[in-house]
Amino acid sequence: MPKINRPRRGSLAYSPRKRAKSPVPRYGSWPDYTGTPAVQGFAGYKVGMTHVIMVDDHKSSPTEGRDVMVPVTVVEVPPMRVAGVRAYTEDSYGKRALTEAWATDLDREVSRRINLPKNHDTAAALGAIKTAISEGRVVELYALTYTRPAEITGVPKKVPDIMEMRIAGGSLEDQIAYAADILGGEIAISDHFEAGEYVDVTAVTTGKGTEGPVRRWGVQVRKRKHSRGGKKRHIGNLGPWNPHHVRWQVPQMGQMGYQQRTEFNKRILKIGADSNDITPAGGFLQYGVVRGPYVLIKGSVPGPSKRLVRIRSAIRQGEHVVRTPAIGHISVQSQQG
Repeated sequence: MPKINRPRRGSLAYSPRKRAKSPVPRYGSWPDYTGTPAVQGFAGYKVGMTHVIMVDDHKSSPTEGRDVMVPVTVVEVPPMRVAGVRAYTEDSYGKRALTEAWATDLDREVSRRINLPKNHDTAAALGAIKTAISEGRVVELYALTYTRPAEITGVPKKVPDIMEMRIAGGSLEDQIAYAADILGGEIAISDHFEAGEYVDVTAVTTGKGTEGPVRRWGVQVRKRKHSRGGKKRHIGNLGPWNPHHVRWQVPQMGQMGYQQRTEFNKRILKIGADSNDITPAGGFLQYGVVRGPYVLIKGSVPGPSKRLVRIRSAIRQGEHVVRTPAIGHISVQSQQG
């Protein structure tokens, strides 16, 4: 009788599989950048999926030079505003926030998310950061940015999502000058990314609640002879007698979905402003009509529609070559059935 090899389907790399603390993803690392000072990320809201017809420009591809159909995800990316600048220092315990400077003329909706500082002297705070930089106490600068969902109709909320975006490029003196210039202003995705560029996309996946081990970990449904009492979707046992406890590697029921996930090296196919080029008749399912700037990302993106999606410059660059995609057609066929 042949030997059956049936490894487990569920990956242990993401354990423990518990719910994300916030729908706003967080980044623990950022790519190296040596150009002029710039913000290394952006954020938008997932709209849905469609497909485009474009020329395959990947070298040595079997369909190189031919028209191919490519699935794309639409992300609406209205301009973000910079609410503040935060300086980080580093000691034996790691990095920690040193000081920060806040803008004064922020949107009213921001106060519904956080308590804004009162009687804040922006000029003095920027001067304190510059002094700390000259003394060598600052190692990194971050821009405190927030989205503006009130400007789009597909997301039914007005409260903005606030997040940190790393400022990189040049010296720290150049970075604080750039940060002071954009403080309180708007930043657009077209200022930091271009079509054909590779990025990392992070979002919180669709929540599915409590699921059993068959769906959650992909274990096999028990056979008739082994399912005593009709319990076919249970695991065979919880482990050996010794060690006398249940190991964390044992597949059990629990939370499935609503977890932060990052997909690396997703290609931006188009950054546009005219939503009529991509909005199907009747709008996108579960979202509606796109009214602001948008970005088309090749392939799928984690999370359901209306979910916040963060975009970061690719941290695993490899040998990617930025080529402007040649898109010949974008499907606007109705998705209403």
